[in-house]
Amino acid sequence: MGFFKEFKEFAVKGNVMDMAIGVVIGGAFGKIVTSLVSDIIMPLISAATGGLTFTDWKWVIREAIMDGETVVKPELALTWGNFIQVIFDFIIIAFCIFLVVKGMNKLKKKEEEPAPAPAEPSEDVKLLTEIRDLLKKD
Repeated sequence: MGFFKEFKEFAVKGNVMDMAIGVVIGGAFGKIVTSLVSDIIMPLISAATGGLTFTDWKWVIREAIMDGETVVKPELALTWGNFIQVIFDFIIIAFCIFLVVKGMNKLKKKEEEPAPAPAEPSEDVKLLTEIRDLLKKD
């Protein structure tokens, strides 16, 4: 029974739960950025390049073998354009995560800033403090 108790303690620790939540939110964030890239940015790039998309770029090693409408052997190709697309997605995702982390660090820094030091007392207050201290000595 000790094994299951130990596992339960591990599974419900704050760090494990935080990590699990981070993975789920990270997956959802990745989907949002992937949609941003594929649905907004890439169509704009495609329009600017005359309808060209990276995923169309490939090097065909062997053409597909067809028997009428039926594919006997599928095409064998290196789809290097898709690789470029994935790199582009990664760069945009990394940039978005950088912006989020930078924003979080800025907010955290504001929370950690110490309160400004109290203003120096006026000359009158200093003089009265000295008088009080001298009277205490006597």
